[in-house]
Amino acid sequence: MTRRIEFTRPAQAQLLSALSYIRAERPSAAHDFRDRVASVLANLIEFPESGRVIPEFPGLGFREVLVDRYRFFYKPVGDVIWVVGTWHDAQIPAEPSESGGI
Repeated sequence: MTRRIEFTRPAQAQLLSALSYIRAERPSAAHDFRDRVASVLANLIEFPESGRVIPEFPGLGFREVLVDRYRFFYKPVGDVIWVVGTWHDAQIPAEPSESGGI
């Protein structure tokens, strides 16, 4: 099975918003952050269960990985690792949902 990473539309919009926010302060930091995100998410291809269960929503079957101060909520579905949300750790996250494109 060849796994791949996909973002739901809401998660993609959240990531782009985070990158815009970081870029406004330090363009080079946004580039570095994007590279770290790509690296961490790429690790999920080989180890999809490596992220922790989301503490706020333990019974939903979603997991998360952390990149700097951002939380990436995801769920493996078949050969796709669906990223369903991107949250700054200071935000109170909404309950993850599969309705964004899974």
